[in-house]
Amino acid sequence: MGVLRELVTAIRTGSIEVVDLTAPLSSETPILKLPPPFADTITFGLEEISRYDDRGPAWYWNNIHTGEHTGTHLDAPVHWVTAKDGEDVSQIAPPKLVGPAAVIDVSGRVTADPDFLLEVEHVREWEAQHGPLPEGGWLLVRTGWDARSNDQAAFLNADDTGPHTPGISVACAKWLAEEAPVIGVGVETVGTDAGQAYGFDPAFPCHSYVLGAGKYGLTQLQNLATLPPSGAVVIAAPLPIVGGSGSPARVLALVER
Repeated sequence: MGVLRELVTAIRTGSIEVVDLTAPLSSETPILKLPPPFADTITFGLEEISRYDDRGPAWYWNNIHTGEHTGTHLDAPVHWVTAKDGEDVSQIAPPKLVGPAAVIDVSGRVTADPDFLLEVEHVREWEAQHGPLPEGGWLLVRTGWDARSNDQAAFLNADDTGPHTPGISVACAKWLAEEAPVIGVGVETVGTDAGQAYGFDPAFPCHSYVLGAGKYGLTQLQNLATLPPSGAVVIAAPLPIVGGSGSPARVLALVER
């Protein structure tokens, strides 16, 4: 209990900052758009039940309408065909939702090339400076894409050749799935794969390899710029939807200041 008391005291005094990595969830939250004939998720919506009126004089509440993969959310392994017999979001062990973070900043490269792909060599460069990736932790990829999160068109950045957003190469996705010690990957874009990943071999390799290995994805993160390259702790809190392929999540980081 002493360690927990110290943690609470550090949070209250500000020596540990709680950073919200979650995008606000509203009808304006950007969502993934798939080409025909594939089905799309719905936008987030509120349906008012009552608001201090004759439907309920002392209370305000809503029904929510949303997809599992809307806004900041967690991808469970069963989301992808390569793990169709894997964990759903309700089956993820709670200790796996708390872990150390490695933050790799490629925002400068993405400014020059929105189709930038993270390669194994970029991760090795990071490790040469900051040490090995954390066992059971998260690799968070900072691209600066969260600056676009209030504009659906800019966030998806699509033209007649499809969306142009940064992501992870086929080789790097396979390495993260099969060799890296991390439990998952977090990104600022609408999904863990690059916008052009539908044309890769395999298509959508981050989903295919990482989820296929029983690991996880976090998407539409914000405020990664405020995290150190190493040392932060991530807390990801999805809804435990039975049979769910994923869930909107509140994602927090604990950072020593």
